[in-house]
Amino acid sequence: MAPPTSVFRAGATALITGSASGVGLAVAKLCASHSMNLILVDNNTAKLDEAKSTISSSSKGSVDTHSMDVASLSDWSDLKSSVEKSGKKLDFLHLNAGIGLKSDWTDSAYFHKIFDVNLFGVINGINTFFPHFADNHASQKAIIVTGSKQGITNPPGNPAYNASKSAVKTLTEHLSFDLAKSSPSTSVHLLVPGWTFTGLTGGGKTTSKPDGAWAPEQVADFLYQKMGEGRFYAICPDNDVDWETDRKRMMWTMGDVVYERLPMSRWREEFKEEATGTMEGMRLGGKQGD
Repeated sequence: MAPPTSVFRAGATALITGSASGVGLAVAKLCASHSMNLILVDNNTAKLDEAKSTISSSSKGSVDTHSMDVASLSDWSDLKSSVEKSGKKLDFLHLNAGIGLKSDWTDSAYFHKIFDVNLFGVINGINTFFPHFADNHASQKAIIVTGSKQGITNPPGNPAYNASKSAVKTLTEHLSFDLAKSSPSTSVHLLVPGWTFTGLTGGGKTTSKPDGAWAPEQVADFLYQKMGEGRFYAICPDNDVDWETDRKRMMWTMGDVVYERLPMSRWREEFKEEATGTMEGMRLGGKQGD
């Protein structure tokens, strides 16, 4: 069977949401470097135009743009009609669009907005284009979904965002399991960036990349590497947090359930000393990819 990276090929069609900037744009550039035809989707028309201009100048494939709201099923229906009327069928789908609002427990609109974009933006995309990837026993295809470490380690401060990304993780795991049986030539991958300098960084207030952050292009390259290894999880380190630290944090978080600790114990005063000491003493062995 061909490796997942064989989806990056001349003439294949890639659709990427949230592709006007950040990680989505970096993945679009990766696809363009392999002469793929691109469909760039975002709700920022001006940024989409900039992205199209930048990519078209060096890409051998076509570059189309669609300004839309990923939370809107009618927008997805219009997009599907546009894609299929042009005679195209998707080979690569990256559901990357997301927002990072913050508010409190009394703000119902905050919870709805986060889930409408971060979770249902993914569900809508899968629902809409699933037929393009189902029952695929021929050429390699791929579906990428962008998650977050906050959906795994669950730090305090933004319950709606964390819960939305936790749901995205679960959804993508199920998609991988189901398609592995029915569509073996379609691979599914959960991309989990580390600290990445994008439009979401610092609420868009930071204008230069902090030393600890990765550039979006590093995330795209890491995704390509993990796909080449046949991995489902592409959990990116950054310049401040390495893979070993990520593993220890994830192990401690799962331990809250296994050892019946209070939830989010890593951030509770009565567990901080134990958490720090335990994680420092962990010897997990192996390297990323082992």
